[in-house]
Amino acid sequence: MLSEQQVLIVGGGHVGLSFALLLAHHGIASTLLEKNSYPTISPNDDQTRSHYLDSRNTALSRRTVQIYEEIGLWSELQSHACRIDAVQISEQGSFGRAQLNKEDEQVESFGQVMENAWLGRKLLLAAQEESLITIIDNANVTAVEQQKAGVTLRFNYYDTDEHEQELQASLLVACDGRDSTIRPLLNIGTTTYDYKQTAIVGVVQTDKPHEHVAIERFSPAGPLAVLPLTDPEGDGNDDYQKGYRRSVVWVCPTGEETQYLEDDAHFLQTLQKAFGQRAGTFVAAGRRGAYPLTRVLAKQQVDGRCVIMGNAAHTLHPVAGQGFNLCMRDAHVLAQMISAQVLKGADIGDPTLLKRYEKSRQTDQKRVIRFCDAVVHGFTHPNPAIKLARNVALIAFDKLPNIKPLIANYAMGLKS
Repeated sequence: MLSEQQVLIVGGGHVGLSFALLLAHHGIASTLLEKNSYPTISPNDDQTRSHYLDSRNTALSRRTVQIYEEIGLWSELQSHACRIDAVQISEQGSFGRAQLNKEDEQVESFGQVMENAWLGRKLLLAAQEESLITIIDNANVTAVEQQKAGVTLRFNYYDTDEHEQELQASLLVACDGRDSTIRPLLNIGTTTYDYKQTAIVGVVQTDKPHEHVAIERFSPAGPLAVLPLTDPEGDGNDDYQKGYRRSVVWVCPTGEETQYLEDDAHFLQTLQKAFGQRAGTFVAAGRRGAYPLTRVLAKQQVDGRCVIMGNAAHTLHPVAGQGFNLCMRDAHVLAQMISAQVLKGADIGDPTLLKRYEKSRQTDQKRVIRFCDAVVHGFTHPNPAIKLARNVALIAFDKLPNIKPLIANYAMGLKS
């Protein structure tokens, strides 16, 4: 039997690694199990981008940046982050439009856009260097059993003949994604909704500098976005950088994605038609990925001494980039509650505490889920009266006082 740890974390993606680092910040040990094999990296590896246009990216809200600042990691991340100073919102073929500016809202930025590969690399390096975190990759979880005083997890290693192994802890947190292994082992069901949309995600280059402006554009097919990215070298937050790279999320009806994946010229022409000259001319596109969009919500996020977190708890539509940031707020709250238990000398896996965590996160989670669905359905509804109403609403949002600060704070994750 392996040595006992206080917390077991299943799933070593961005949320799982971040949660382990949050716990370590509070002096709490954890063992993290990941089904994939982690790459071998070191702090001295080449840190430049190997592919100018080939990368997936994540928009980090202002609150998520603050969380990484709190645990001392933002200084390691920020060289590949690009500020969002303004957000433009409009609908294709309509008159309604609005804009948020950081000066008006008196904030440093609305958030940052970062390459997933860089974020994952830095999180993994930080976890590997943290003595309070034990990492087990290539791990196949086979069983979870709960006792009155703890949780027992059994696993073996993929592609080996080693016997099943066992870990024990006071608490288990599952961050193992939309297709979670832990959820069914705990007999936790889900509610799902198929948007019948597919997101095409990639990076493009334009002939016009982005000037740290994010563009949200709504089309009959679904919501679209181009977000500012760093230049190939250096810090994307330096004012001298022009910035011609942009992250793209293009949503199309499922079944139409092949034409956008295989034909660069067609993809660029379609983007140009949808965005007009707001981003300039789209001149190059990198390799793209297609991701079917389905909302998956766990029917419960706590079962005894087990917590469901991250995409295992709520997989959302990518509109407005809220999903990962909601997960980070969940992780931050749970880490604080566990830390408070440790300071009191109390049981960190106390089911009553975990139910209190679940209840405390409901308002924020429900608000974000409702917002995402309202935007998706509201801006794709073909009814002319609804189209008129949403364009009037955009103008009202742009012109009426006190509305922008409220929406901006929610988008930045500063009100939950």
